[in-house]
Amino acid sequence: MPDVAAVVVTYNALPWVERCLESVRGVETVVVDNGSTDGTPDVVRELFPEATLLEQGNRGLAAGWNAGMGAAGRRYFLILNADAWLVDGSLERLVAFADAHPDAAIVGPRLLNVDGTLQRSVRGFPTLWRLATEYLFLRKLAPRSRALNAFYGGGFAHDEVREADFVMGACMLVRREAVEQVGPLDEAFFLFSEETDWAYRFRRAGWKVLFFPGAECVHVGGASHGGRLFRENVRGHLRFLAKHRGDRYAERARRLLGVALRLRALLFRGERGRMYRDAAEWLASAPVSKLLAPEPLDR
Repeated sequence: MPDVAAVVVTYNALPWVERCLESVRGVETVVVDNGSTDGTPDVVRELFPEATLLEQGNRGLAAGWNAGMGAAGRRYFLILNADAWLVDGSLERLVAFADAHPDAAIVGPRLLNVDGTLQRSVRGFPTLWRLATEYLFLRKLAPRSRALNAFYGGGFAHDEVREADFVMGACMLVRREAVEQVGPLDEAFFLFSEETDWAYRFRRAGWKVLFFPGAECVHVGGASHGGRLFRENVRGHLRFLAKHRGDRYAERARRLLGVALRLRALLFRGERGRMYRDAAEWLASAPVSKLLAPEPLDR
């Protein structure tokens, strides 16, 4: 079997976790449960007794991945969401590709929706302009344009090997050697943007992030949080920008996002409109330094 350990973080991961773990059965697997209340740990213990199960409080996805990697002993880590599963043979192809590209810290497969359609998984690092194109709907004018949609990889062909800023963390093959050089994930990121920060650090250290369509993974998307953590996504943008561009740049992003979300709140009704309104009010409540201050661990 490939010299790889699968790391899966779970939080109320039913009903998808069984299919997820079945897709990596036969390789070293570490499941880190972040305080599930739906019986996920019991399912793992019963159906996958060969897996290492770590149970901890909900300190976030980055903390879960770090704990899982710390308990694994292989040359590669397969970071796999609990609502994702590899297509047959994809793990072997990922490892073979990574072996042939020793400068790659991360290799991302092609992601598929449950219905088999492409799930675009290549992303661009956040900037003020890229956030504007997303949150002010400018990318809708030219979704395939890098000028207006670099944030979501506009113009990126998902049918050929290419270098990327970063790939969605639903499924990533990560080289241990690169992690040992650059360090683990930053646990200040609770749920979103942790893979963005990690890829940025890898690239700054001279490593590559590669997209490899020769391997495929099905990803449900949002299964554990159902889109309820929109504010956490916005916080992730600000944390990334404050860390890598400075507080002044992040302050400009806070103001930009506040305006954009107030406009969205006017355009959308119901729960979606309330979600945007709540996030806009949160952004207006304090400067970036206070918005990024530590909160209770279990959010």
